Amino acid sequence: MDAIVGYLGFLIAAYAVIGNDIIQTLGTFLSSNHKRPWYVLWGFAGIILLITLVVGYVQYNGDVSFGRLDQIPLPEQLHWWYLIAPLSLLIITRYGIPVSTTFMILSVFSSTQVIEKMLLKSLMGYVLAFVLAFLLYIVLARTLESKASLRLMDIKKRKRFWLAAQWISTAFLWTQWLIQDFANIFVFLPRRLDLNELLISLLVILGLMAYTFRNRGGRIQEVVSKKMNTQNIRSATIIDLCYGLLLMGFGNFTNVPMSTTWAFVGILAGRELALNYSLKKKEMKSAYRVIGKDFAKVNIGLIVSILMAYFLKYLGT
Repeated sequence: MDAIVGYLGFLIAAYAVIGNDIIQTLGTFLSSNHKRPWYVLWGFAGIILLITLVVGYVQYNGDVSFGRLDQIPLPEQLHWWYLIAPLSLLIITRYGIPVSTTFMILSVFSSTQVIEKMLLKSLMGYVLAFVLAFLLYIVLARTLESKASLRLMDIKKRKRFWLAAQWISTAFLWTQWLIQDFANIFVFLPRRLDLNELLISLLVILGLMAYTFRNRGGRIQEVVSKKMNTQNIRSATIIDLCYGLLLMGFGNFTNVPMSTTWAFVGILAGRELALNYSLKKKEMKSAYRVIGKDFAKVNIGLIVSILMAYFLKYLGT
């Protein structure tokens, strides 16, 4: 029974996490490359995932979470009600709510102390992302995001440069995100995988990614698409680079899992506020509404996930 719950939990969690969280890292990539065949984009992301997974497996002796699950041991017995968390995440994802999978999935397995550490790190990540993105785009808004500067992208040489830069920054960001969020996907499986478990899980993830790419991200993609200029290659490149650097620096500061969703929403919020302040001051109210709506969505997800974690812990007592 434990094995069935574990494998089923992994399958549901992988589908929910990929459907919800993949847009944080690849949403701008999908937006700015919407004219390219989905399988080309999927193949690019799949190769990077394969390399990152193998590196973690070798470097951490079978632990593909890169040590993020060191403080979250696998329970001695996996009861059926552990599946409630990934199933709830799956339902929420279908409604396009960018919920934190870190809290929704990992909180169920974590002690109160670990939950508090994850919450503190995630809140700090949101604030840091918001402030840094706002300051950066206050400086760069008129240079890189104005209509006049965007028209310069029509020059072929510049367009080729930014196209190459975007694919490189996406590869960097995708790697950093996987290092953080593999814990959410593999939490239902043993902390040390054998070779068969590694290969089967890889095939499952690649298959789920193919479905997501074919659907161009689903409803969560709207969180990215509604932001100013996100379909522009240069804008997408800068967003990806900022996000990747934040995850590499702050995310790897400790091995405590953090909500990458909060960091992503923080970057988009800081960017949106700075761009509207610099370029469209008359539309500031609209920017406040978009930022407030996104922040409300992640908070709803946080409240639901924390309540669910304690409810499931109550069932286990």
